[in-house]
Amino acid sequence: MRPAGKTLRSPDDLIASGLAPPDRRAELEQVAARYALALTPEVVELVDRTDRHDPIARQFVPDAAELNTRPQEHADPIGDDAHSPVEGIVHRYPDRVLLKPVHVCAVYCRFCFRREMVGRRPALSRAELATALDYIRAHSEIWEVILTGGDPLVLSPRRLGEIVKALAAMAHVKVIRVHTRVPVVEPDRITPELIRALKAPGKATYVALHVNHARELSKTAREACARLVEAGIPMLSQSVLLRGLNDDAATLGELMRALVECRIKPYYLHHGDLAPGTSHWRTGIEEGQALMRALRGRLSGLCQPTYVLDIPGGHGKSPIGPGYIDRVGTNGTAPYEIEDFKGCRHAYPPPPPSAGQRRTPGG
Repeated sequence: MRPAGKTLRSPDDLIASGLAPPDRRAELEQVAARYALALTPEVVELVDRTDRHDPIARQFVPDAAELNTRPQEHADPIGDDAHSPVEGIVHRYPDRVLLKPVHVCAVYCRFCFRREMVGRRPALSRAELATALDYIRAHSEIWEVILTGGDPLVLSPRRLGEIVKALAAMAHVKVIRVHTRVPVVEPDRITPELIRALKAPGKATYVALHVNHARELSKTAREACARLVEAGIPMLSQSVLLRGLNDDAATLGELMRALVECRIKPYYLHHGDLAPGTSHWRTGIEEGQALMRALRGRLSGLCQPTYVLDIPGGHGKSPIGPGYIDRVGTNGTAPYEIEDFKGCRHAYPPPPPSAGQRRTPGG
């Protein structure tokens, strides 16, 4: 059952719902004039109004800090436009493309790297979508198509099914991956009709869930994810490392464990992109590496995402997690030194045991 209420889309809505005080109206209006605003009833219900630093509200309620743009920030921080041969397509890597059929979302994250575009541009027209599909059809090296945007799961099952059916007819496309927040922020959209629309005979469909805090995985969100998984659609996650929200080992570890409990494999932990007005969210890379060290060995391997940075200018993602092995040896000594999860270092290969340490057969 969906919570009562409407999606909040204006500063007046936020004030009327008690998510912002009236004296913040002017700053909220400034931010909302530049960046899209939406909170679904499901998100509003998750907010702890007694906590002024509530991790749910902070992700979706505008903040005046968003108006502060740093010199290194950019409207297209990961260089999508440089790799967009036709409208709606980003072809950065040889074997996969992004297909962005829609530029709206059910909610708008305050740290979004596409914040200059989402909620501002129309969906692809039928002609533009046909051109995008023709591009994929003409490039036989494309093995995987990633539906993103915007959030593709705001589309109706009929429109989503048309896209999946068109991709399914392309023999070279083997994998369809959908990136979404919908199971968390509007779980009732995950209906049998939508699940059927996602599946295509002979193709592998994956759903990648964007989630940043364990509290987002409410009972209804978990049930929506279970409907996908039990229908045979594997799920992955992607999260953004956010200052003051999930940048401590306990909070991040709780999120990763909660995901695995939901049968969702942690996939990416993104270092914050250089999107305009997001400097207050970004951590240092060394902080992120320290967090990954804290997770390694203390949580199951199932709980380990890959910490990545999307290189500005369109050069793609690179893993930036901590290193555990160094080449140190020369002249016949052990060539490597490797660090364990406790921080102790060990020669590799280890030196042979001394004569006194060797055990003879039967010894």
